[in-house]
Amino acid sequence: MSNSFVIRNAERGHDMITSDGSRASYIAGHPDGFVTRASSFNFHDYQTGRPGFGPVRVFGDEVFHGAGCGYNMHPHHNFVICAFVFAGDLTHINTAGAGMVDRLTAGDYYVFSAGSGGKHAELSVTPEDMHVIYLWALPGQLFLPPSYHRGHFDFRKRRNDLVQLVGDSDEALPIPQDLRVSRLIADAGRSFPYRPRTRSHGLYVFVREGAVICGGMALGRRDSTGVWDVDEISLEIVEDDTDVLIVETIMVDDTTIKAWEGSHAGH
Repeated sequence: MSNSFVIRNAERGHDMITSDGSRASYIAGHPDGFVTRASSFNFHDYQTGRPGFGPVRVFGDEVFHGAGCGYNMHPHHNFVICAFVFAGDLTHINTAGAGMVDRLTAGDYYVFSAGSGGKHAELSVTPEDMHVIYLWALPGQLFLPPSYHRGHFDFRKRRNDLVQLVGDSDEALPIPQDLRVSRLIADAGRSFPYRPRTRSHGLYVFVREGAVICGGMALGRRDSTGVWDVDEISLEIVEDDTDVLIVETIMVDDTTIKAWEGSHAGH
């Protein structure tokens, strides 16, 4: 595939953020707590070689270690943040609407649109490690009212089924962007076609667990690929219990990015 790239697990930005007090206004937790993060794209402290994928600016694979570890209350505007929890217990607090506190466990996920301005905190309050993937995207329209939606993916009922979690399907959480996130947990020997909406839409495929052959490219655990200008890709499952996230989005142009940057004094 000519319009594509591959990011192997070792090529992602890997870092560890300690809760030693030096960044207490942002990093929460006891002194022995820490966050490990592996980043697919390059945005502020999320560091690797690629600047993003369409409107996606962050795809961070994170683990919170230690009770109370996470991120203290901090602001965002004109960003949409999605979180997908795979293990542990995430307490999410935000100021959308009248404000709320939400507790998410394995299979739960949310879409928080900061819009014209909002704050949130992300905390793991139990001793168990909490594993989450964060996706940050630019909105399709600036300064919308903040909003929050949550959902649940039941892998026992949706095995070998490509399920849209975020986007425009009836069961998906809404998002103010031309963007869809789907999840697939499947067994070896199965094959799943995926057709993007148009050839102007790209697909970012992340293998969380297992192994996949995607468009002829072999991808292992924590490997990923970005593909665009294609009519269809095929996901051939190599290992049982393979877990894949697929992000489909319009490939935005420089004009869109500049408009967002001009509105955005901070993240």
